Amino acid sequence: MFRELTEKESIAVLMLNYIGYLSYIHRDQPFVVPITYFFDLENNVILGYSAKGHKIEAMRKNAKVSLCVSDIDSINDWKSVLAHGEYQEVNASTAKAKLHQFSLGIKDLIINKEFRKLDFISEFSSKIEADDKPIIFQIKVNELTGRLRNHQSVK
Repeated sequence: MFRELTEKESIAVLMLNYIGYLSYIHRDQPFVVPITYFFDLENNVILGYSAKGHKIEAMRKNAKVSLCVSDIDSINDWKSVLAHGEYQEVNASTAKAKLHQFSLGIKDLIINKEFRKLDFISEFSSKIEADDKPIIFQIKVNELTGRLRNHQSVK
């Protein structure tokens, strides 16, 4: 059985995961990259960070992006959510607070979902060189859609 997820179900998928696939446009070509993210329900934004590079430069030029998040148990049992939104860089005055919120949120998800203990953000996300300041960004969610497939065995 296939069906659309409700908004509440779609939000739950975003909140219960921390790895998604970020889509953006660069030179009229679509790109998709995996990222670590945290969904801030209160502000309806997806938080992330990155070193300066290809994706940051591309999103600065075209702020329309999307994030795909999936829960896959099997070929017949999965949920997938697509969040469309706008890339926004977080200014220096709030970046530290947003990064702290991001790291605590991810840490809690990993502890509760994977039963692993974490001490540092570097244990669950890409490395950023010591000389590079991370660019903290958020994606303001404008539209959220989701689908599921749940094949019940017939006995």
